Amino acid sequence: MSAERVPTGVPDLDAMLGGAGYYRGSSVLLTGTAGTGKTSIAGRFVEAACERGERCLYFAFEEAASQIRRNLAPVGIDLARWEEAGGLRIHAARPTAFGLEAHLALLFKRIEEHAPTVVVVDPVSNLVSIGTPLEVQVMLVRLIDYLKTRRTTALLTGLADSAGDREESGMEVSSLSDTWIRLQAVRTDGRRRRTISILKSRGMEHSDEIRELRLGPGGVGIEEIAPDERHGPVSAGSAGP
Repeated sequence: MSAERVPTGVPDLDAMLGGAGYYRGSSVLLTGTAGTGKTSIAGRFVEAACERGERCLYFAFEEAASQIRRNLAPVGIDLARWEEAGGLRIHAARPTAFGLEAHLALLFKRIEEHAPTVVVVDPVSNLVSIGTPLEVQVMLVRLIDYLKTRRTTALLTGLADSAGDREESGMEVSSLSDTWIRLQAVRTDGRRRRTISILKSRGMEHSDEIRELRLGPGGVGIEEIAPDERHGPVSAGSAGP
């Protein structure tokens, strides 16, 4: 893995990751329940890479490309601009459209065609609808290894259980990733907050604090949380959009 660092697109997240972001060619896992901001962080990473002149591929296994563009617009992320410029391609497919091997072959083909430096897979947890957790894990090992040989940074999103401590799919993707970022929904003073923490990041000093993730028209931001304001996660199904 390269010692070169790649900014996340969120300066405060870079600061949590030793001040400089992810390692080039590393694999990053974002886990959280629905509505905790996984796609927003992934979208901002892609947008920032395109702003630097890099090429990106976004593989969507849950929503159509039009839905992704629409859902990211409220946080000020305009992916259509970079698609039109040629730096970004979004490939959306239902997991059940093909078997795992066919999906992997198509991923390899799209990567060869576009030669990206950044690849997003959102979410990997949906792949368990067409294979066992072990089969999906083997597929992802092959994908991650392939991307590492190309020095391509991979960001994978996945659903977590309601506590946020385990991957809902049981695939144990966290063991394959170099960096694992956990997103949670918590309730404080009658309102819902999103939080972000780094569970691991190999080869770098990183923050062990839980901080608040802010999403809005101004973009993606991170703020400190007072210790007395940290409460338990919101139960599954109450996370909201």
